[in-house]
Amino acid sequence: MVENVIWPAYLDADLSRSDGRRVAQELAVEEPTVDEIAKAVQQIGYDATIERDKAYSREHWADRGRVVVRGADDSTKNDLVQAVAAYVVAMRE
Repeated sequence: MVENVIWPAYLDADLSRSDGRRVAQELAVEEPTVDEIAKAVQQIGYDATIERDKAYSREHWADRGRVVVRGADDSTKNDLVQAVAAYVVAMRE
């Protein structure tokens, strides 16, 4: 079973692509949380585990956590991140 990790930085509107953002600015949000990401992952239909004590390597000073996604064998990581970002944007509207 494949495990994918989604860091909040992937969806953070305050970061540039070179700083770690992986989605277009239109799909990015201000200060995404691991709880929002996990909820979006579950709405898509995959299992999500939150690991709160982890820090993204490009922002090692901030323990924002990460979400481990299990069961996403049928899609690429990019497709998964894009779908999660769209759900997070929709949840905030």
